[in-house]
Amino acid sequence: MEYIYLGNSGLRVPKYILGTVPFSGTNGFEAAGDIKEDQARRMVDLSLEAGINMFDTANLYSKGDAERVLGAAIKGRREDVLLTSKTGFPLSDNPNNRGASRNNILASIDQTLERLGTDYLDLYFTHLWDGQTPVEETVEAMTSLVKAGKVRHWGVSNYSGWALARTYTVAEQNGFIPPVTQQIYYSPEAREAEYELLPAGAELGVSSMIWSALGEGLLNGKIGRNKQTPENTRQGGGWPEPWIQDQERLYQVIDALEEVAANHNTSVPQIAYAWVRDRPNVGPIVIAARNEEQLKENIASFDIQLSQEEQDRIETVARPLPIYPNWHRAMNSLELGSPSEITYLKGYKQTMGIEE
Repeated sequence: MEYIYLGNSGLRVPKYILGTVPFSGTNGFEAAGDIKEDQARRMVDLSLEAGINMFDTANLYSKGDAERVLGAAIKGRREDVLLTSKTGFPLSDNPNNRGASRNNILASIDQTLERLGTDYLDLYFTHLWDGQTPVEETVEAMTSLVKAGKVRHWGVSNYSGWALARTYTVAEQNGFIPPVTQQIYYSPEAREAEYELLPAGAELGVSSMIWSALGEGLLNGKIGRNKQTPENTRQGGGWPEPWIQDQERLYQVIDALEEVAANHNTSVPQIAYAWVRDRPNVGPIVIAARNEEQLKENIASFDIQLSQEEQDRIETVARPLPIYPNWHRAMNSLELGSPSEITYLKGYKQTMGIEE
């Protein structure tokens, strides 16, 4: 397993991280999986054997039960693992039990630490942007957790580009500790992060950690234009996410993944992970699995090397449209783009049919 630095920090993390959305499978997360403590412990074993020593969870997942299952799975080996969690989604009717306020952050961290059976997190996220809370309040609260030793580093998740930049800048300019990573949705089908989030992360020194490179089960190899979605999958179980721009576009992406998978005698999920892994500005990737077989398969994707032709075959199918100002910049000032965005600007230029 490859280890990389997480943003502008000294924390080295594995390129693949095990996510725990399938842990527990209670309180509205039944469609995501039902991994209990014994199986979770086995999946942690397999991950560690493969060099994956970081585990990602959130108080949202099964409303805290996923944290409890993960805590039991890593019991007795806390020093061998890196733990992340998140807060922000409402978990009760309490109006203060949500968002990125000081009240919610300080209350949530203690509950999360208790469920995980630890006295600190290696990484703690605000799970969503809270436009009602002053950014200064959020960054001060996170800084206080770092200084108190409850959190080693912190990050943001599901922010827009401007919200990420504002959060980082407010922290940096006011003597607070800025976030070292953003956790964002990115897959061969969902490429919106290329507009601003991926370049912004690279420019700010904020690592882009990818969640659900398989599109929340859309790219599990069991979904396609002529396939009946199995009920024992997240999408077949009534999972509401993600929003799909265009169903035909999704099928075209799946067609491309199936074609490349056939070249390697591997699965669609493995090719999806391998493609996202090698994309520009991408940091660690959160993988997940409902059972040991899936976990082993997903881990094995790390060794798959795609040719440039195969990467391009997948890339061109769902390339984002060159919305303004991207079409204008690609047309008139591509050479002025920063290194983090040049590859995307070149793609927009190709889409517009403009020759180099």
